[in-house]
Amino acid sequence: MMVRIRIVKWRAIRRFFNLVLGGLAMIAVAMVSAFLAMRLAIHGREVKVPDLAHMTISEASRKASSMGLRLQLENKFYSPSTPSGQVLAQFPAAGTTVRRQWPVRVTESLGTQQVSVPDLSGQGERSVAINLKRLGLELGTVGHITSPGPEGVVVAQTPPPNAQGIDRPRVSVLLSQAEDPETAGFVMPSLVGLTVTGAFARTGAAGLRIVSAEDVTPIAASATPAASVTPAATPAPPTAVALGPGIVAAQSPLAGHRVMKGEQVRLSVMH
Repeated sequence: MMVRIRIVKWRAIRRFFNLVLGGLAMIAVAMVSAFLAMRLAIHGREVKVPDLAHMTISEASRKASSMGLRLQLENKFYSPSTPSGQVLAQFPAAGTTVRRQWPVRVTESLGTQQVSVPDLSGQGERSVAINLKRLGLELGTVGHITSPGPEGVVVAQTPPPNAQGIDRPRVSVLLSQAEDPETAGFVMPSLVGLTVTGAFARTGAAGLRIVSAEDVTPIAASATPAASVTPAATPAPPTAVALGPGIVAAQSPLAGHRVMKGEQVRLSVMH
């Protein structure tokens, strides 16, 4: 009887361990399967970029699409070695591993330069854009510079007219622009000989500001004997003797200098 009880217990224990081992084996198989599925899912979304060089744009687009990639045409350049309409360069480079739906940027060859760059001087921006488009060229950067003469016309361009060996069909222009009155420069007027009130009126009308008016003492011609004058002595300004009290004797900036609106002016006034 005792032997039979022991045999029954042993069978129960063995059955229990078999169930545990079977459960562990199933868990291990599930984990391995999940890992492999994840790895396949990750690498299944990756693809190597094909070599699109020397394909036409339509051929390159079909090739990229068939591999789950997107083709983007970014630039057009002249090339003496690659026929017009073919892929001249690409990014990412061929063989690079990327995710699906990754954009592949390409540059299209325009072949050798066939068009002559026109002279756009004196034309407005709209006329420039129309004329360039007629020639198969593009309007590049448009800049502005203060310039005398008509406003909004081309005063410079790059590449220059009739340029050869240019790399792309793009012409940038520089348009004339009227001078801004707020920053326009002008010639400093003469204030010498005016009263302080008159100097304030003239500078105010010109958009200048008097910030100081220092008193100076005139040097009379008879104040110093001729024998005592040495070569090292500093002579008085020619107008100093003729100027009376309250009259502007000197100024800074000097008359004739170029100044800007709002600039500060300093005066020396006869005492």
